[in-house]
Amino acid sequence: MKNTTLCYIERDGAYLMLHRVTKKHDINHGKWIGVGGKFEPGETPEECLLREVKEETGLTLPDYRLRGIITFVQDGETEYMFLYTAHSFEGELISCNEGELAWIPKQDILNLELWEGDREFLRLLDSESGFFP
Repeated sequence: MKNTTLCYIERDGAYLMLHRVTKKHDINHGKWIGVGGKFEPGETPEECLLREVKEETGLTLPDYRLRGIITFVQDGETEYMFLYTAHSFEGELISCNEGELAWIPKQDILNLELWEGDREFLRLLDSESGFFP
């Protein structure tokens, strides 16, 4: 079993997206995703979220919201992904060694190369529904 976090940071009607183009053997290669990653041993979901956001973007999140826990099963392995949104941040954006960061207007995101599952929860996030399973 694997635990991960994913966060969509919003600013002026756009989400900060990561275009995964750096690593050649990356399951996400070529895809646009939010920022996040795998738990380190002993980490809580919040600790993982804050660490991954800082590592990938240089930003600190003073406020964030857990929106859902998504279950993926692939090749017999289960992943629980803790999905967050954030509407405020502190710091300056840095370069990411996992790809290119860009602010993408929310109305343009579904035109990007995304995982099909991401399309589903992005629609739910856009509806401003509360926590969803």
